[in-house]
Amino acid sequence: MMSTILQLQNVTKLFPVKQRTFALKVRQFVHAVDMVNFAVETGEIFGLVGESGCGKTTTGKLIVKLYEPTSGKIFLDGQDITLIRSGAALRRFRRAVQMIFQDPYESLNPRFTIFDTIAEPLEIHGVRSLSEREAQVAEILSQVGLTPPETFMFRYPHELSGGQRQRVAIARAMVIRPRFVVADEPTSMLDVSVRAGVMELLLELRRDFGVSYLYITHDLAVARYMCERLAVMYLGKIVELGSTEVVIQTPLHPYTQALLAAVPVPDPTYKREPPQIKGDVIAPINPPPQCRFLPRCPKAQEVCARSPHPPLVDVGGGHFVSCYLVR
Repeated sequence: MMSTILQLQNVTKLFPVKQRTFALKVRQFVHAVDMVNFAVETGEIFGLVGESGCGKTTTGKLIVKLYEPTSGKIFLDGQDITLIRSGAALRRFRRAVQMIFQDPYESLNPRFTIFDTIAEPLEIHGVRSLSEREAQVAEILSQVGLTPPETFMFRYPHELSGGQRQRVAIARAMVIRPRFVVADEPTSMLDVSVRAGVMELLLELRRDFGVSYLYITHDLAVARYMCERLAVMYLGKIVELGSTEVVIQTPLHPYTQALLAAVPVPDPTYKREPPQIKGDVIAPINPPPQCRFLPRCPKAQEVCARSPHPPLVDVGGGHFVSCYLVR
């Protein structure tokens, strides 16, 4: 029986909106993440998909404590990490949880050599010997496919290709052997020709290190290849969650159906159905209490307009849907 390594309970992140200079109280907030619940099993790759601005990256940053939640709890191995603020506990957390950022051009310090970039986490976490750091950096460079490592160690990021930079970013996250990694669209900034290699690398590292991933992506094809389970996010809310194949083969939420309908089909004779979603996304600033997808939903009924946002309900087999019309 698999154990749970990460669990989010009613996690919410609100960002205050700047108002008039002399306003006494902030009254408007961007609801970036709103009452999100899910769990990741040990060794699992859990996917989080949705369009830009839906809150995927904010969720990842909450997990790695780059942001603190406005409310809710996040558990790592049963410990509430929202209570960790500083000291030895925070250092242990940083060693256990790492993040691979989306843009390898922005996430690497251009003044650091590749050795400095990857060795910095080792030094922070107590590897004081230079020879030991060199050995560990060389080992992880070989494991991420940058060989021979001696030819890469003392280069600078601008001397590498995009795919090589992302492999360096992966090496930096993995060199301290974390147990959980947030991968924030790690292939979206890369050429199509190198994406498959990076995805295979992440799968190999999971097998070698036993690491668990939260894999954030907007690409359903990538999510299907990488993830065992999938959560679909819309305007800060999880609207569908379940086994990846179940969600993709039998999508129940209208938003998930629309996402899948937009996936390109490699058949020039295929006639695509006209898009069902119309209208604009509602503003995430103090959104109305109804279903977030209501203004764009082609299946909306009266119950949707007069009820609060629907909760996630298990419709069978661990397939959860947030929709009043699916019960």
